[in-house]
Amino acid sequence: MAGYPLKAHNTFGFDVHAQFACLVEREEQLLAAVRDSRVADLPRLVLGGGSNVVLTGDFAGLVLLVALRGRRVVREDQDAWYVEAAGGEPWHEFVAWTLEQGLPGLENLALIPGTVGAAPIQNIGAYGMEMCERFVSLRAIELATGEAVELDAAACRFGYRDSFFKREGRERFVITSVTFRLPKVWQPRAGYADLARELAARGYAASAESADVAAGTSMPPTAQAIFDAVVAVRRAKLPDPLELGNAGSFFKNPVIDAAQFDVLKQREPEIVSYPQLDGRVKLAAGWLIDRCGWKGRAMGAAAVHDRQALVLVNRGGASGADVLALARAIQRDVLGRFGVELEAEPVCL
Repeated sequence: MAGYPLKAHNTFGFDVHAQFACLVEREEQLLAAVRDSRVADLPRLVLGGGSNVVLTGDFAGLVLLVALRGRRVVREDQDAWYVEAAGGEPWHEFVAWTLEQGLPGLENLALIPGTVGAAPIQNIGAYGMEMCERFVSLRAIELATGEAVELDAAACRFGYRDSFFKREGRERFVITSVTFRLPKVWQPRAGYADLARELAARGYAASAESADVAAGTSMPPTAQAIFDAVVAVRRAKLPDPLELGNAGSFFKNPVIDAAQFDVLKQREPEIVSYPQLDGRVKLAAGWLIDRCGWKGRAMGAAAVHDRQALVLVNRGGASGADVLALARAIQRDVLGRFGVELEAEPVCL
């Protein structure tokens, strides 16, 4: 397809086009597209849900639209179930399906936009959990050769919102399926402040240990309760991309060393922070942006969401360049006030 519109394939809703596009519903279609001599020398871009990308203009190349579907329980042992999902499965639908099958373990990652195949690239995370904690392996097709590879967690080199696929492996692979390990001995994770408050409002304790079932004041949360609470919290804070174009959290929470944090803490006693196991401190990027006065502000049609300063939005008619200009202005102000550099989460093309 020549001159293919990508507006429906990126959650910012940017009105850009691809020179060529291929809808990939089967691996054979992917292999055929990779080996097609007509596009052999063109750049390639892989899009799933388009929820983690900023398209700044038309793409002069081949866009592979991953629509591979399917999910199944592969096997189980005495400790866990192993579940596989195709790369084009919508992530939230997959998480909901695991709970319907009685397989808890991914509930904290509910309502994250995008596809299963994109989850390892970003090592998605939310409310006290990262995807890599449940990850076993993935299958991918190398674009240069058309060869299938199997990669385990070590090969993926996961980090905070990071992986091999965002560095050395960038634009080299299409992830066709991912396998997860869901433990049979399940423990709720509900210590994140917003999540704990939502669960308390629904009559649940933050953990089984803190529940006072005998007194009838609260009960330990189920996996479904956590899923429902996460969905409620995210919907209250984050705009629906179908209604207001966005890519979710635009900036990573920066991690700084303890000495720098001590200096900041003296100057900004209310700074929101999270101690890390390695002695460093993670800062809440949204708090930093809010303190710089950006929440709810706009530069043309690109704006900072009025309920969550981490989210940049397209109010209608904004371009990728407009959003990047807004992001750079925010980064400049945060660096000037706090001496902290913010890094964008989405891939900017």
